[in-house]
Amino acid sequence: LEINEKIMHQKAKTLDLAKILYKPKVKKEVGIYCMKPQDHGIDNVLDLELIKLSKDALEKKMPVKLEFSIKNSNRAVGTMLSNRVIKTYGEGGLPEDTIHIKFKGTAGQSFGAFLAKGITLELEGDANDYVGKGLSGGKIIIYPSKKINFVPEENIIIGNTTFYGATSGQAYIRGIAGERFCIRNSGAYAVVEGVGEHGCEYMTGGRVVILGKTGKNFAAGMSGGIAYVYDEKGNFSLYCNKEMVELEQLNQEDVNTVYNLIFKHKRYTKSKKAEKILLNFEQEIKKFVKVMPKEYKRILKGKGLAVKQESVESVEVSDG
Repeated sequence: LEINEKIMHQKAKTLDLAKILYKPKVKKEVGIYCMKPQDHGIDNVLDLELIKLSKDALEKKMPVKLEFSIKNSNRAVGTMLSNRVIKTYGEGGLPEDTIHIKFKGTAGQSFGAFLAKGITLELEGDANDYVGKGLSGGKIIIYPSKKINFVPEENIIIGNTTFYGATSGQAYIRGIAGERFCIRNSGAYAVVEGVGEHGCEYMTGGRVVILGKTGKNFAAGMSGGIAYVYDEKGNFSLYCNKEMVELEQLNQEDVNTVYNLIFKHKRYTKSKKAEKILLNFEQEIKKFVKVMPKEYKRILKGKGLAVKQESVESVEVSDG
């Protein structure tokens, strides 16, 4: 390292970096810096096969449907494929469901991370932490194996810190998510059947529907977006951090949004919980609580705007 005298500031004279730059006295054969490149196993990742088999979609925008088994050593599945989509077509990606890949098994960490628009990842099984991290327009559908002997809405199916920093896209999860579900979500629409502690923490945008119980500290630091919680027992307020949010009743626009998302959740995951709610929707919708950030509401009110469900149309699904 060399000192650049041109950028020296008077306060820099008080800094003593000797301990940070200390070089230990060791034998010559002992490495004190990176001596050889690390093998990250990139040459053998599942995404290389996905990219190869998605050639028609990547080159001609032709629909592609694939099926694969997956195991927990398959990490960040869909990320390299998304990179290829964005490099080819830009941030607009591909038309919805152009690439549809169904997996069976247990997905490793970061399943569907940074998933691009036009890619749908469907998983029959379960997944580890960081599902949908940085979701960027893609769609993630997860439901348990058809061979299960447990009730999905009473069991965890995806890990912690899922949909962290998601900016857009859709997620439908049949089962419970771990802690910090949709932390820093800024634009994705997600449905899940229960969450652990700190759900929707630091959320700034998007819409989240929780069809079950939440853990403590829900909505801590939440400054934008809206969450809808199915409060069957009427005790959700005990689990919500109300420092930055208010709990409200749903208006008609909220009702339409919730119905639309639950309908799609049932369609994609065959959720019994969603089916139960839809069959008696006029009564069940009364059990939902709207979690509305105070600052978001204040800003909209200051601009003379209603709280609109932005981009709801962009996630509509037809019956066809």
